[in-house]
This record gives sequence, structure tokens and C-alpha cells, in this order.
Amino acid sequence: MRRAAGGGHYPGEVNIDLHTHSSASDGTDAPGTVVADAAAAGLDVVALTDHDTTAGWDEAARAAQRVGVALVRGTEVSARAGGVSVHVLSYLQDPTHPVLLGELAQARESRRSRARRMVELVAQDYPITWDDLLAQTVEGTTIGRPHIADALVAAGHVSDRSAAFATILRAGSPYYVAHYAPDAVAAVRAVVAAGGVPVFAHPGATVRGRVVDDATIEAMVEAGLAGLEADHRDHTPEQRDRLRDTARALGLFVTGSSDYHGAGKPNRLGENTTDRAVLEEIEARGFTDVVR
Repeated sequence: MRRAAGGGHYPGEVNIDLHTHSSASDGTDAPGTVVADAAAAGLDVVALTDHDTTAGWDEAARAAQRVGVALVRGTEVSARAGGVSVHVLSYLQDPTHPVLLGELAQARESRRSRARRMVELVAQDYPITWDDLLAQTVEGTTIGRPHIADALVAAGHVSDRSAAFATILRAGSPYYVAHYAPDAVAAVRAVVAAGGVPVFAHPGATVRGRVVDDATIEAMVEAGLAGLEADHRDHTPEQRDRLRDTARALGLFVTGSSDYHGAGKPNRLGENTTDRAVLEEIEARGFTDVVR
């Protein structure tokens, strides 16, 4: 059984994936299954970072102790900057801190009401119902566009999530509705206030749409941003190099992650990984402990 050593030290080669999703948000597998699959994939450390929720933490922690993988508890916080969608990974935060808790609750409720409106709009041309969407979730799921996509797939309107996002659910489509998200700088401040370690998720992913400029990243750094997720399948080699240069210039660390969603995306556990020294820095700065 593989176990990372205590005290924030990881001797030898360590495989670390710091960005995964479960059925607590838009992944297809239960939190415990994600952790067990991480062990089967040869990972030593995995982070569960569901959108705007910590609902999967307890189940994931029990699985981590059972299968011998170290678990970094986290959240992917929705944010915006100048109309651009920004995702801030929060690691090892206090899950009860009122500032961050309030932002996450508001984002989840807005996501839910937004999804209801989008289902109403989509249903005018592609018959689906709210119950069809709920059938793609479990109790407590942070509801989002991926669940509308899954309902469209189940109804036979599209072949998979990617097809749904490329057409019916894309930003700018007649069915698209925005949802509440805090300003990116405010989101970073909320993470820091909760004792979390904030990392900008896939900041150069132009395949997802517009990305923020360096001035926005600098403002996030002033608010406490600690790192950039450079190694991600949505980044080209050139984008990865540019993000490393930006991180060096701003005194940030870089991470690499899979952004795993189970069957919801082609991303595979461990396809990008993070250096051991970076994980040790995250541990040293975080409010909560890594689960072993």
C-alpha cells in the first residue's frame, strides 16, 4: 500500500494529480470511486476539486485512507474577470469559513436557477425536462451545463457532452444563460481568508474561449494567488511555456493536473502531474491537512 510520508515530506518519486471532479459536481463517478481509480492509475496523491462545493470531501477521505492514496481536499471556485470565466482552485481551505462558504453557496444556487432557465430554453427545440436533468445528478450535486448536456445525450439529441458544448450549450448560443460568480480577485481573497492555497486553473485555455490578460493575473497575485496550472490538456506546448515564464516573473509555482471528470471528458487521471516540492509548499500553506 502506497502512503505519502508525514510532515509534508514525500521521499522518492511521487505521482501527484491536483485537479479532479466527482459526481458532487460535474464528474460522472462518486468521490470514493475517483480516489480508488486514482490508486489504480498509479497515483500517490490526488486532489478532489469539485465546482463550488466540498460535498465530496468526506467520502473521498474515507476512500483515501482505505486505498492508501494521499488526498488533497479542494474546490474549484467559479469567478469572472472582465466578462471572462475564471476558475480558481482552492486547496486545503477551512470548509466552514463564512466568506468563502457564502460565495460558494451563492454560486451553486445561481448555477441551479441558471440551469432551470437553460432547460426551458433548450426544450423549445430539443425536448428535455428538468426531471431529465435531475436524473443525471445525485443528491447535493452542484448543477451545471454538463448535466444539461448529459440530459441531451440521454434523449438522443447529441452524441456526447463535447458535442453539446460545441453547439447547443456553447457560450453565445440562444440557449446560453450566465450565472453568478465573484470577481476573480475577490475569489482569490476569499480563498486566502479561508486559509486555502489559490491556484489559477487552466489560465491559458483559449480552446475554452477568451482568457484573461497578464494584468488580471497580476491583480490576482496581489490578492494572494499562489500558482498557475500550467500543465493541462487544454494548453498547447507554447501556452505551457508562456505560463511558466509568467509564473517565474511573478514568483508563483506551477502545477500540472488531469482535470478528470470520469466519463464526462476524455481527460485521464495522471495525464499531467505536479512536482513534489509544489505539493509540499501547498501543504505548508494550507489550513487543513492532507488526508493519509
